[in-house]
Amino acid sequence: MIAETTLGQARKQGIDRLRPTSPTPILDVECLLEAATELPRVRMRSHPETPLSAEAKWRYQTLLERRANGEPIAYCLGRRDFMDFTLKVSPDVLIPRPETEHLIAAALTSSPARVLDLGTGSGCVAIALARAWPTASVDAVDQSAKALTLARRNAKALGAERIRFYQGNWYAPVKDQRYDLIVANPPYIANAETEPNQGDAQFEPTHALRAGPSGLEALNQVISGAPTQLTNQGQLWLEHGYRQGQAVRTQLQAAGFTAITTQNDLAGHERISGGIWSAA
Repeated sequence: MIAETTLGQARKQGIDRLRPTSPTPILDVECLLEAATELPRVRMRSHPETPLSAEAKWRYQTLLERRANGEPIAYCLGRRDFMDFTLKVSPDVLIPRPETEHLIAAALTSSPARVLDLGTGSGCVAIALARAWPTASVDAVDQSAKALTLARRNAKALGAERIRFYQGNWYAPVKDQRYDLIVANPPYIANAETEPNQGDAQFEPTHALRAGPSGLEALNQVISGAPTQLTNQGQLWLEHGYRQGQAVRTQLQAAGFTAITTQNDLAGHERISGGIWSAA
């Protein structure tokens, strides 16, 4: 007779398995066990003697090995909490990060009628803004068909079905449209930088991380194309690398933007920059 595995035993075994590779083995294991067993995490501590079914044990072991091999917990679970909602995620999109919440916070200082989200990925920014402004028209663009499929699923699940999604490169699919607000979290890592080769980033889509030799290529494209897409006094807000603030401000000024500002992330790094476009 095969001995049963209890929640407590599975939790301990998982922590031991992940400790060499994960910075948060306890949290990871509890999340994986919760997903595999469909039991709340508090149950693991209050009733550690609860046995796992054969199916739950198999699901847990599968998830545990994926995480032990370095796969991000968000991809293992297929979801990520972001702001006040939960998104479906997959290796076809970037994992939404707290830095991007600062981009949304900057955008929320305005009250636009028409909004454009460039490089929407999972749809996190477009969905957050559509939920904040129920009467605004929100468009979202991404070059990846797989990313757009996931973004549409997220929008439908979160009651933001009125977002219009377009496939294409930056402004190309919406070149005849004008917006009061444009937001973008484009790739901003230089080809030679090592960050995408380690941690969670090594599992994320490279095209959404690396911009080119300088890391500023996509940011410059978004900035230079914005004036013909914005209404008078329209705003552009961008997420960028923590060492790129000055370069982005310079490019915004060269493109004719005014009231240019930069906001810091929680670590005190320059992370979000934007300005106002005046048709005059």
